Amino acid sequence: MKRQSTLKIGFDLDGVLLYNPVRSIRPMIVFIKKYLLKRDLDKFYYPKSRFEQFLWFFLHKTSVWPAPGIGELKKAVKEKRIKAYIISARYESLKKDFEKWIEIIDPKKQFSGYYFNDKNDQPYIFKEKMIKKLNLDIYVEDNWDIVRYLNSNSLLRQGFGGQVKIYWIYNILNKKIKYQYKFPSLKAIINQLI
Repeated sequence: MKRQSTLKIGFDLDGVLLYNPVRSIRPMIVFIKKYLLKRDLDKFYYPKSRFEQFLWFFLHKTSVWPAPGIGELKKAVKEKRIKAYIISARYESLKKDFEKWIEIIDPKKQFSGYYFNDKNDQPYIFKEKMIKKLNLDIYVEDNWDIVRYLNSNSLLRQGFGGQVKIYWIYNILNKKIKYQYKFPSLKAIINQLI
């Protein structure tokens, strides 16, 4: 998919730009949430107390290092093939950890912007707002529920070809889900784009 103009692409942080081996159990968590706890799948949990925020911080420590493909992504940014934005739904309580990862991923500040969910919106709402605000061509996400939501929302009619493309990085447990823009890794996406 080689293009003449520069693509504007947003990237989620955990599970997309950061390798997170625990993300493979997400389908099991969805099952437990839906069938055992009878919770609304459209609502993401927000940690309120200091203890819950500490647990949330600890859970995000499962993002262990930059994902394979980050080097190719930075090269594409440097060559002005793409404009890259980091759009993370991490809540305000994870601001310092978010900033730490920005320093690791993009120490030379080549990306066009860094955004995290500092108003503690529902993650899919925050991402939808940022996709529209930045007028992205592509957004890369690893959470299937968020991908489904963004694709079902007709307000995202923009980007190249008339609609923003939501690229999904799947994991082994939800590999069988049929989806047009499905990839096994960040590296596979970057290789396809450049």
